[in-house]
Amino acid sequence: MTQTNPPVADLRGHAVKTGLFIAGAWEDTQKKYAVTNPADESTIAHMSDGTPADALRALDASVAASHDWRFWAPRARADLFHRTHALLMERADAFADVMVLESGKPRAEAMAEFNLSAGFFLWYTEQIAHLHGTYAEGSPGGYRVIETHQPVGPSFLVTPWNFPMLMSARKAGAALAAGCTVVMKSARETPLTAALFVQTLQDAGFPAGVVNLIHTSTSGDVSAAVMADSRLRKVSFTGSTGVGSTLLSQASEHIINASMELGGDGPFIVLDDADVDLAVDQAIICKFRNAGQACVAANRIILHSAIAKEFTEKFVAKTKELKVGDGFDSSVVVGPVISAKQRDRVVGLLASFQKEGAQLLTGGNVVDGPGYFFEPTVVTFPNLKHEFCNEELFAPVAAIYEVGSTAEALEFANDTHFGLSAYVFTGDLSRAVTIAERLDFGMVGVNRGIMADPAAPFGGVKASGLGREGGHDGIYEFLERKYVALTVNEKAGLL
Repeated sequence: MTQTNPPVADLRGHAVKTGLFIAGAWEDTQKKYAVTNPADESTIAHMSDGTPADALRALDASVAASHDWRFWAPRARADLFHRTHALLMERADAFADVMVLESGKPRAEAMAEFNLSAGFFLWYTEQIAHLHGTYAEGSPGGYRVIETHQPVGPSFLVTPWNFPMLMSARKAGAALAAGCTVVMKSARETPLTAALFVQTLQDAGFPAGVVNLIHTSTSGDVSAAVMADSRLRKVSFTGSTGVGSTLLSQASEHIINASMELGGDGPFIVLDDADVDLAVDQAIICKFRNAGQACVAANRIILHSAIAKEFTEKFVAKTKELKVGDGFDSSVVVGPVISAKQRDRVVGLLASFQKEGAQLLTGGNVVDGPGYFFEPTVVTFPNLKHEFCNEELFAPVAAIYEVGSTAEALEFANDTHFGLSAYVFTGDLSRAVTIAERLDFGMVGVNRGIMADPAAPFGGVKASGLGREGGHDGIYEFLERKYVALTVNEKAGLL
């Protein structure tokens, strides 16, 4: 049973609706689940807990609105996007505060995420009126080959908890710009950012049914119900490779178009001719941003033996300087991990590493609560051959490995079933290009640890996913090519 006008959470003076959003209306449910601030373990909101039936009603609304939305004139849709972007920018502080409260990330990181998210949304805004087809003469003559694009159709967008605003804007921005209607499923841990995003779309004037939002504590059941419906034509998911594999299996029944941004095992290679100070600074950012909870984080720091000692000493020294705490403290660099379960996982992971011979250089301890804090940690491994070399850490734990040559670094970097992001630091441009071309990853950062950019295609290969978000490709993930063969009486045209 649902009711309209659900409660509103007051989050540092920002009012955020806590209900489901279906067919242009906010709905409350009798069953709720709590959202916890990982920095102090307090409950900050109680969200409406959507069921599979609710999700299917959201899909009903999405299907019903699909026809009209796909035929909106490009300029009209772009104007709506511009209004939305302006509202997003007006609410920047609200988004940043809400992200800190529900994800724990430092506020400076939250604001950086918001600005990047708004940049992606603006990128799609500017693409709407610039989607071009082709026109050519048919090979044997007598007709014309016209290639155009059409929206893939109702889309299911599944977002993760670690970057709740970025994933909402990057997925929904592309889908809506392409003319698709959407059912968004927020992450259980961070539903409030998604709710604030959808509120903004509603306030800007998006038509009823074009955008729908489901929160749920039973993600698997909700996703399975939506994926089993043949009216769904697209799924876009960011999360673990295991869940992505399940969704791909479900998509196969009805041949649902799928985009997957999955796990990573980012090798961070520092060669003998690298600027060590630059590499250390970038490694700190790449490893400890969002408490290490990023699929593009530096998962394996691979050091050439010639610079290994210098890099390690400087990296450990900077790691010790990182302040851990509540994200609203401007001096804090590393916030909490997302949950008690995640903190316990980190404890177990580190114990397993040490059992296998890893040497602890700094950190390694749970920080006294309240809150789910863990010290920024650095370990070194005695060799490259053990079962943990390719496990995604997703934690404030840096793993350092030493190699004797560039060839060994490249071989070790590629020895993984993941293929999302990799990094290489070198002072030789030719060397950088050669290594970047040989790294089996969808993205390679050269002398930098941050790569996300609205103008760049984001995504991986192998077990790290399918498709790209952002760049010129992102919007086309939600469009299908359409070929029209137009018969032409070429002689009649001369009469």
